[in-house]
Amino acid sequence: MIGFRVCRRERKVETRWVEAFRSLPVANVSDVMSRMTAAGAALRPFYTGATMVGPAVTVKARPGDNLMVHKALDIADPGDIVVVDAGGDLTNAIIGELMVAHADQRGLGGIVIFGAVRDSAELSAGAFPVFACGVTHRGPYKDGPGEVNVPISIGGMVIHAGDLVCGDRDGVLSVPIDDVETVYTAASRKHEAETRQMENIRAGKNDRAWVDAALQKQGCRIEG
Repeated sequence: MIGFRVCRRERKVETRWVEAFRSLPVANVSDVMSRMTAAGAALRPFYTGATMVGPAVTVKARPGDNLMVHKALDIADPGDIVVVDAGGDLTNAIIGELMVAHADQRGLGGIVIFGAVRDSAELSAGAFPVFACGVTHRGPYKDGPGEVNVPISIGGMVIHAGDLVCGDRDGVLSVPIDDVETVYTAASRKHEAETRQMENIRAGKNDRAWVDAALQKQGCRIEG
């Protein structure tokens, strides 16, 4: 039934690309995607640990209900990121420390909740990657409906099952599976360029001539 189904994931991003993206800041990936793709500033990290990277298992959940999230956690492969569109609603928490412990025990790579979590102190002190929009002590219901491994949208960012999902302290980003090689190549160059720029800044060799050039190009009047 449409609206209440668990679909098979037909493909997912290769492990070699998952490992390659671990070395890249999410901001650099965003830059080379023209800064047009993001899950929104509302999604914030609730964990202490490394960059989150992995293939997406998508969930479209009824706001305040986590039945299909439980199913997704049970069928996800080790390293997968369970990404949940819960409508951005903060009335009820979709997950807490028990579900996160289950995901961690199964070797999953992280959970993203477009909605609320609870047990925030415990989650924030842990190393398992969790991203969410807010916190509430009110727990979820387990009635459905919902869908697993269907296309979802979070803050205008469309995520398909199997797409690459990455997250760090700056937020969450999804890279379409067919674009990972192109994006990785461009993001690596961007990261290398910024690394050199930082070295120049620290050495006092930073060239700022581009600022005045940009102002003049836009017709800005510079006095003095």
